[in-house]
Amino acid sequence: MKSDSITLNSTQDSNASKDYYRYHHPHVHLGPVFGNDWFALKAEGFARFFGTPVFLISQTVIVAVWIGLNVLGFTKFDVYPFILLNLAFSLQAAYAAPLILLAQTRQADRDKAHADADAQHREALALAAEQRQALAAQQSVQIMELLQQNTQLTELVKELSQRIETLTIEMHKKVV
Repeated sequence: MKSDSITLNSTQDSNASKDYYRYHHPHVHLGPVFGNDWFALKAEGFARFFGTPVFLISQTVIVAVWIGLNVLGFTKFDVYPFILLNLAFSLQAAYAAPLILLAQTRQADRDKAHADADAQHREALALAAEQRQALAAQQSVQIMELLQQNTQLTELVKELSQRIETLTIEMHKKVV
């Protein structure tokens, strides 16, 4: 019965040790602030794209071409002071700020959940270490008791061997 429970516990422990995210599972219910739906994921991806060199270089090139085309007179749809360009930047800023805040909030939630899971993992490791130390101390006591019993048995065997030798000598003297 006891060996069955030990086998079951060791099987559960080995399965749990293979689930590397087992300490993160309790935090799944928190979820990101705006969920994991298509819009939230795309919005976060778009907000992350705002900070990339590709976006910054592309935007700079587009603005330079826009201004160049209008200043050189190739087009007259947005002449100086570039009100349409200003409107485009305002529109971009109006959407970029909330998207960036959304991405930061979602990242902060993920960081908090990971930190909580890491803390639980460290606590579990500390508890396991304490249990191993207690088991080692218990086994040390048992080993010392077994050594003491072995010493007593060895002394008893020595005494009995001496008695047998003495009796053998006495018998040998009487027979011979």
